[in-house]
Amino acid sequence: VQLQASGGGSVQAGGSLRLSCAASGRTFSQYAVGWFRQAPGTEREFVSVIGGTGSGTYYADSVKGRFTISRDNAKNTVYLQMNSLKPEDTAVHYCAAHGFWTVRSADYDYWGQGTLVTVSS
Repeated sequence: VQLQASGGGSVQAGGSLRLSCAASGRTFSQYAVGWFRQAPGTEREFVSVIGGTGSGTYYADSVKGRFTISRDNAKNTVYLQMNSLKPEDTAVHYCAAHGFWTVRSADYDYWGQGTLVTVSS
């Protein structure tokens, strides 16, 4: 599976962005997809994950109620809708795929290249 993340940009606090993670491969629906982020000088942290069928989702406490993960398997794409953005959301955001959903970045087999989100106050 090859992944390509896009949709990052610069917004003011309170704004919104939608990230996309486009995948290649006919078996995309068999993979859970997670979003992670990494700010300069920090470790990569879990943001959200969605199961292969889209029926199961999970969020980090820091984004719960603000971010929504979804997927369209017909388009081989996972989305992360980010609302009420805060300066602390500033980071490179990565999508990743694994055979079952997990919050541990070390478990993921396939990674996209990352897309930068910058939120100004």
